Amino acid sequence: MASTGPPQSLKRSDTSLTREGDQLIITPLGAGNEVGRSCVYMFYEGKTILFDCGIHPAYSGMAALPYFDEIDPSTIDILLVTQCAIHLDHATSLPYFLEKTTFKGRVFMTHATKAIYKLLLSDYVKVSKVLVEDMLYDEQDILRFMDKIEVIDFHQTLEVNGIRFWCYTVGHVLGAAMFMVDIAGVRVLYTRDYSREEDRHLRAAEILEFSPDICIIESTYGVQLHQPRNVREKRFTDVIHSTISQGGCVLIPAFALGRAQELLLILDEYWSNHPALHNIPIYYASPLVKRCMVVYQTYINSMNERICNQFTNSSPFDFNHISTLKSIENFNDVGPSVVMVSPNGLQSGLSRQLFEMR
Repeated sequence: MASTGPPQSLKRSDTSLTREGDQLIITPLGAGNEVGRSCVYMFYEGKTILFDCGIHPAYSGMAALPYFDEIDPSTIDILLVTQCAIHLDHATSLPYFLEKTTFKGRVFMTHATKAIYKLLLSDYVKVSKVLVEDMLYDEQDILRFMDKIEVIDFHQTLEVNGIRFWCYTVGHVLGAAMFMVDIAGVRVLYTRDYSREEDRHLRAAEILEFSPDICIIESTYGVQLHQPRNVREKRFTDVIHSTISQGGCVLIPAFALGRAQELLLILDEYWSNHPALHNIPIYYASPLVKRCMVVYQTYINSMNERICNQFTNSSPFDFNHISTLKSIENFNDVGPSVVMVSPNGLQSGLSRQLFEMR
C-alpha cells in the first residue's frame, strides 16, 4: 500500500494495517502540487530513501528548499538523483542537504550527471541575485560535498543496507535516469522528466522488462499531446528562415543543458543544407553552454546511435556554422543573425543588451 498523506505523517507512528502489517509511505517534500523543488521521501520495511533534492526557482533562500523540516535527515539510507536539469528543480538543494543537515547516508547519480552537476552548481552560485544571508551554500560547500557523490552506471545493480537499486535511460537530458528500487521484493520505479521519442542526440527512454509494483512519475505534461518532433523542428527553422530573410535577427533563449545542444544541432544541419544561409552568423552567448559542450563530447557513448556513428569521423558538437559570442563588443550588428542566449540573461547582461539593440 502506498501513502501520499501530508508531510506531518512522517513523524507519527501509523497503526493502520496493510499487507503483512507493513506500510509503504511515499510523501512529496516538494513538487507534489507544484513545478519545482522535486524531492520525494519513501519509507518501507525500516528503509528510507530520498529521491531528488531540488529547489523552487521562484523563491530564494530557505523558502526555495523542499520541506526538510518534516523529516529526520539522519534516518535516510540513500539519496538518488535522477538528473541535474538547468532549471534547478531536481538537485540544487543537495549541497545544503549534505553539508548543513544531519544526513549521513549515501548519494548516487550517473557519471554524466555528476560531471555536469558541478558546472551547474558553480554557475548557480555565481548568478544568484540574492543577499549573502540568503545563500544556501557557497563555492567552498560545493568543493567539499562533490566527493560525497557516488556514481552508478545504467543497468548496474547496487545494494545499500538491504536496498537494491539500478537505473535506466530516460532521454530528456544527458545522464538523466529513472531508478528502480527493490526493498524486500517490492519494486518502486521513480522518474521525473522522460522522453519516449529519440531526438537529435539522446536515446529514447527505455521500456522496462517488467512492471514495478509502484510508479512515481512526473506529470507536468501528462495530459498534453505534443506535435511530432519533425513538425516542431520545421516550425522552428521556418520561423528563423523567414525572419532572417526579412533582414531580422533571432534571439533564442535556451537552457544551457540539453535544449541548447539540441537546437544547435538542428541549426547547424539546417545551415549546412541551405548554402544561401552560410553568410548569416549563428552565435551562442553562454559560457555555461561552452563548458557543458566539453562534457557532451566526453560522454558521446551515452548518446544515440546517430551521434555515436557520426563521432567516428568528427565530433557532432564541433559545429560548422556556429561560433561563441563572448561579449557585446564581439557582436557585429550589421545584418541578420541568430543568437542563442541564457534565459536568465534576458533580465540583465548580454542577452538583455542584444535584445535592446533591436
